[in-house]
Order: sequence, then structure tokens, then C-alpha cells
Amino acid sequence: MNTSVLVLCTGNSCRSQMAEGFLHSFDPALEVFSAGTEPSGVVHPLAVKVMAEDGIDISANSPKSVDLFLGRPFDWVVTVCDGAKESCPVFTGKVGHRLHIGFEDPAEAAGSEEEKLRVFRRVRDGIQKRFGELYRQEVKGG
Repeated sequence: MNTSVLVLCTGNSCRSQMAEGFLHSFDPALEVFSAGTEPSGVVHPLAVKVMAEDGIDISANSPKSVDLFLGRPFDWVVTVCDGAKESCPVFTGKVGHRLHIGFEDPAEAAGSEEEKLRVFRRVRDGIQKRFGELYRQEVKGG
């Protein structure tokens, strides 16, 4: 059976979607899902744009409620909320490993489009680095 990963945040419109995209890119055999406690209506357009810059298409993704996954066991559940500003969801299903890797919410970025893109790129690059480390050091071997 393939390793399963659930990435959680509040809106499931930016950070968790980017993490899901990167994990799929690292290993297409992984079963990767993302969800939120209060899913927004759409994946943030700037998240789609900055992921496309890295060759990863998340444009067909849609925010999902964590409730859809409660009956399912996961090898890994990773929360990505910035603890200082938000409370991360707690997943109550059967979980092999729980981990928190917090990132600021790029959807809260203010300023011009270019200033917002800088924030989205910084968060994207952090997600790529931290989830790459997680994949190489923990998930791939497990």
C-alpha cells in the first residue's frame, strides 16, 4: 500500500494546496490530500500562479473539508498553519505520524500584485524546502 499524507490548514486555498502539489511532484505514487477546517471557495489564484512558475499545476484543485477524510487512516498528517495567527485543525482519525510545519498565510499579504507575489513565492519556496526534507528524510523511508 502506498504511503498516505494529509496536509491540513484552515482554508485549504494556499499552503496546504502548495504542499500537496510538491508532494505529488516528489513522488507520484504517494497518496496525497489536502483539506481545511473552513475551506474557502477556490484555490487562491496567486498560489496557482507561483506553483506554475515551478512547473506544478494545481489549477484543477479545489478546497476540501477535513470532514471528508475523518474515516480514513493516514500515515502522515501535517498541519501548516502559522500557530501565532491561527489555530491548526486537529485530525481525529487514525494517524501514523503527526507533524506541524507552520507557514505564514500568503493570502493575508497586502500591497501591489508584485508585493503579494513576493510573499507567495517566499512561502512556496519554504514549503518546497521543508516538505522536500520531510519526504527525503521521513516519508520516503517509511
